Amino acid sequence: MQVITLPLIGTVAAWRAEARRLAQQGVRPEEVLWQRGERAADLFAQATPQGATAPPLTLPREAVAAMEGALCHSDPQRFARAYDIVLRLAQGRLRWGDRSDPALHKLLMQEKAVRRDIHKMHAFVRFREVGAPDAPRRAFAAWFEPDHPITEAATPFFANRFGDMDWIIATPDLTARFECGALRFEETRTEFRPPPDATEDLWRTYFAHIFNPARLMVSAMTSEMPRKYWKNLPEAELIPDLIRTAPARARAMQEAAPTLPHAHVAKLRPKRPE
Repeated sequence: MQVITLPLIGTVAAWRAEARRLAQQGVRPEEVLWQRGERAADLFAQATPQGATAPPLTLPREAVAAMEGALCHSDPQRFARAYDIVLRLAQGRLRWGDRSDPALHKLLMQEKAVRRDIHKMHAFVRFREVGAPDAPRRAFAAWFEPDHPITEAATPFFANRFGDMDWIIATPDLTARFECGALRFEETRTEFRPPPDATEDLWRTYFAHIFNPARLMVSAMTSEMPRKYWKNLPEAELIPDLIRTAPARARAMQEAAPTLPHAHVAKLRPKRPE
C-alpha cells in the first residue's frame, strides 16, 4: 500500500502529479491510500513495487476540469475516487458523463457543490478595513467559513476584482494574502475575525433599501443566503426585523400606490392628430 500525503497548499496540483505518476507505473486504485496534510500513522502502509509502464494519460478537457473542481470537496474519499475514474477513463472502461456510474455521478455532484460554495464565497465575503489611513495601499481583511476547502480556487476572483488594494481572506483551512499585487496562501493557525468598520453601515443601508417586503419569500431568501453565513454578514442583523415588519410595510405600499383614473377621463382627453 502506497501512502500519498498531499500538501494543504497546492493540493490539486500535487494530486494531479501523483495520479499521473501512479498511473504510468500501473498502480491500481486499491494499492493507494490518499490523505491531505500531516501524514497519519498507518500500520499497513508499505512501498509498492512499480508495475509495468502504462501509456500516457489522455482525458477529455471537461473531465479534467470537473475532477479538479471535485477535488476541492471535503469528502476524504475524493482523491481515491478521482484516481479510479482517471484509470477507467484512460483504459476505455468508462465514458465521461455516464451518470449511471456511481463514482462518476458522485464526482459530478460534488463538483457542483464546490461550484456553489465558490459562488457563495464570492457573494458573501465582507471585507473590513484594517490598514493605516496614511498607508500607500488600503488594506482589508475578511473571515469566511466555506463548506469545502475552496480558498485556492475561489480567491483569484478577488485578486482580479480588487487588485488595487491589499487584503486577507482567512478561512478555517487556509488564509489567502494579496499584497502588492501578489497572491499567496498559508495554513490558518488561529481564527481571525477583523473588527467592524464604517463599511458595515453601508452594507446595512444598502440591504435595507433593496429589501422588498411585498416580494418576501423566506425560504427562497434563506436558500440564496443560508443562515450559516449570517453571523459574518453585517446586513444580516436587519433580517429578523425586516421579516417581522414585512406584512405591515407591504400593506402600506399598497395603500400608497396611485389609483387608476376613472374610465370617463379617457374620453375627455383630446385625440392626437394622425
